[in-house]
Amino acid sequence: MVEVAPWQDYKTKELLGTEVTVVIMTDNTNYGEKKTGTNRFEKLKFKLRKQVDVPVDAQVIPINPVGKVYGDFNQNLSVHCDDIRVVEPKVHKQ
Repeated sequence: MVEVAPWQDYKTKELLGTEVTVVIMTDNTNYGEKKTGTNRFEKLKFKLRKQVDVPVDAQVIPINPVGKVYGDFNQNLSVHCDDIRVVEPKVHKQ
């Protein structure tokens, strides 16, 4: 997780909830035999219709995400989700 900020309506500035900005750290997508690509290190915003607080550098998983592609060239992505689950880091025993 990179940032937590208020999510506001673009036109009315009404507070809608919270935007959680994350960075994709792992991309296990199969792009096909001859296709290459990755979304690794791309930023993404999860929009939630509630207030949440997520610690900086936390690993998170969106709960019930729904994505919408938009823009003149379908180059933008909006992701709404019901909640964010913080993943506790695994402790390695020595």
